[in-house]
Amino acid sequence: MTSASAERHLSIDAVRGMAVLGILLMNIVGMGLPSFAYINPTYAGGSTGADFWMWAVNNVLTDGKMRALFTMLFGASTVLIAERAEGGSGLSPAMIHYRRMGWMLLFGLAHAFLFWFGDVLVVYALAGLLIFPFRKLPARTQLIIGATILLALLAKNVWQAGALEALHAAATAPGAPADTVKAWRQASMAVQAPPEAKAVELAGFGGDFLSALQARANMVMLFYVVLLPTEMFPEALGQMFVGMALFRMGFFTLGWSTRAYLALIGFAYLVCVPFTAWLAAGIAQSNFDPLVLHEREAWQQTTRPFIGLAHAAVVLLMVRAGLFKALTDLLAAAGRMAFSNYLGTSIITSTLFCGYGFGLYGELSRAELLWVVAGVWAFLLIWSRLWLDRFNYGPFEWAWRSLVQWKPQRMLKARAPAAAAAG
Repeated sequence: MTSASAERHLSIDAVRGMAVLGILLMNIVGMGLPSFAYINPTYAGGSTGADFWMWAVNNVLTDGKMRALFTMLFGASTVLIAERAEGGSGLSPAMIHYRRMGWMLLFGLAHAFLFWFGDVLVVYALAGLLIFPFRKLPARTQLIIGATILLALLAKNVWQAGALEALHAAATAPGAPADTVKAWRQASMAVQAPPEAKAVELAGFGGDFLSALQARANMVMLFYVVLLPTEMFPEALGQMFVGMALFRMGFFTLGWSTRAYLALIGFAYLVCVPFTAWLAAGIAQSNFDPLVLHEREAWQQTTRPFIGLAHAAVVLLMVRAGLFKALTDLLAAAGRMAFSNYLGTSIITSTLFCGYGFGLYGELSRAELLWVVAGVWAFLLIWSRLWLDRFNYGPFEWAWRSLVQWKPQRMLKARAPAAAAAG
């Protein structure tokens, strides 16, 4: 029978493993298709039949939910690693944390420019710089701060959606002033891609390494200039505060009662999922009208944390009950190597899709991309388990830890001593 500490470790790792795998369900669209297809399936990849249902199911169950869960786990890990450091005799908790964030920032920049423009490590590192001093606040205070940030972001996005609708109505009215029409054309870039963008991306990512690097750099700069300060950073910051609070409250370490986990699952799956499905249905019924899509995507922010946490609660209850132990063990191994698996996923997919690799960029439909997801999932689950049977850390975890400590960490596991021969 596993000890409580081992069980708690397994619970966090299993949830993290599920999250890092789940993120690929949405990222795969931006990896294998022109980027705006992530938002609007009519843009590329197909929007009927199986392609439509892939969009619909992902929109309701995974889009933003797995990222929210992964981000909350990052906040939880901030507290966990600091607590471990406080009990050790090495570097101080603050030194470890800020070194970790500094190296994560460099890993994230390399990842974004070389493999995947949708990288989250950069925003995690930047938000992580701010949350550390607040790690010992009461859990309730952390939860209030996180919820306040997320509600403020929701209010901003809902207001912005209304302002865009008003501007569109004014610009399309008979006799609209030229400056209003011009303002709408500029503002519409927030909800629809420029006409030439698809061809530019197809040529860039379908070309040689330098062409793909330039295409990726263009997207990275768009993310960092437009989305990071207004969307990605505040969302990550709020979710990290929530994650710290939930860790302190015992959510990720099986500290809640089974009844509490079931209540969360019930609320998320019986209230939040139907509401999100209703929002998605409105988007589909409008034929993915950019303004309708923008407005309803904003309201979907209200349900993302709850659905993501409900997915986590299912895994946590599986761990507690010992159900599907082979699966939870595989997920836990993938979670222990989440950093390597996150980066490894991008290395695999960029090689598959870009022109300097197998050249599949823009060639697969939205539904066909699921075969790639299934293949990558199988590889990550199997290799994580096999790797950790022999090594203490994943390859990128080892590099990150060694850089933080500024000395190589022990990579190979110590072999068990051979049994003494019978006398």
